[in-house]
Amino acid sequence: MTEGIVLEVDFNNKEQDITWEEIILLHNSALKEIGTKLEILNDEFQHIHQYNPIEHIKSRIKSPESIVRKLKKKGYEVTLENMAKYVNDIAGIRIICSFTSDIYQIANMLRKQNDIKVISTKDYIESPKESGYKSYHMLVSIPIYLSDSVVDTKVEIQIRTIAMDFWASLEHKMNYKFESDAPEEIRKELFECAMMVEQLDDRMLIINDKIQRAKKEEAIWKID
Repeated sequence: MTEGIVLEVDFNNKEQDITWEEIILLHNSALKEIGTKLEILNDEFQHIHQYNPIEHIKSRIKSPESIVRKLKKKGYEVTLENMAKYVNDIAGIRIICSFTSDIYQIANMLRKQNDIKVISTKDYIESPKESGYKSYHMLVSIPIYLSDSVVDTKVEIQIRTIAMDFWASLEHKMNYKFESDAPEEIRKELFECAMMVEQLDDRMLIINDKIQRAKKEEAIWKID
């Protein structure tokens, strides 16, 4: 759909043509860069604390159809320039954690990476969407080093618990099935489930804290 579109862009003050294929190359490279960083941070956390904050990671490149649909929905002409300017989630990474405390820990670890620039954040955990959706979003950029240039490339990062991800997956299916016009009864029931997810995450975190305290006390008792 977007094949063959060529746009003149500024790569570090150097003008050159960029194609749709090169756009995808850049965003795939950005996913690899951030994915590697997350794996290293997770390994380091395991080494220091004997605990992995990341359960698993999902990544994806937005399809051409979805990008075009998003541009049209926002009222923009379908060009590579508008794609780069107005579509921030061409490259997306979803980080799934066990506990809500892990979410902010991972976000802080990413902020401390010197080559990652945080453009914006949206905390839907502190301020959930009206539907009940909860997740922590970060829009970041990371430099991609090509043979003759360096290109800062945007990636949207979503960090959520297993329970939040399960709920969000069901909401996505509902919106897709009903084209964002689901019956009120289903929306109400799904919202009630969001409240249950919040309670579950809170209780699981409390239980985990008790387990960690018990482990520490046991370790101290063995030393004594």
